[in-house]
Amino acid sequence: MKVIGVTGGIGSGKSTVCDILRTLGCEIFNADLVAKQLQETDSEVIAGIKQLFGADIYEGGVPNRKKMAEIAFCDAQKLEALSQLIHPKVFLEFERARKTAEANGAKALVKEAAILFESGGDKQVDETIVVLAPRTERIRRLEARGMTRQDIEARMARQLSDDELRARADYVIENTGSLDELRAKTMDILNKILSTSSITSNR
Repeated sequence: MKVIGVTGGIGSGKSTVCDILRTLGCEIFNADLVAKQLQETDSEVIAGIKQLFGADIYEGGVPNRKKMAEIAFCDAQKLEALSQLIHPKVFLEFERARKTAEANGAKALVKEAAILFESGGDKQVDETIVVLAPRTERIRRLEARGMTRQDIEARMARQLSDDELRARADYVIENTGSLDELRAKTMDILNKILSTSSITSNR
């Protein structure tokens, strides 16, 4: 079974690529979604978040993620502490997902993560795919989702640049065309990954 990491800057289209990979028979592990679930179910994570942001950050058992993001993306120490609290637990959940996928005979397990390289999550995968899109297009998409320009800029500033992502990726998808074009590019890369006889390991 191949284990693939998919990442890209916010608004690049990595989730769309993962949706395509799902239709092509891959199992998908959404690291960001799992992190959110842990914030609501894991007592250690909940206690840590309250310590970092105050007990009133939780409303009805759910953290105010907008407020958390506004604080964390302007405070490097809080952001790092939050990462150290959550990422190790996400890694453990991913290992469980890997064992389940292997037991089920999956041909590939995909780890979708916004900060795959920054968190060290790339060490858990065999191949990495980076999804890139023009900055102006990413901003347009994110503003259409209701994000402010200030929030967008703050999040982008905390992520690796396109050049850095390009340098670290095994495969790059330029998301600059239609959905059909994106699907064709994704299928091509998946076929290349699945056809390799040995696992690439440059990590």
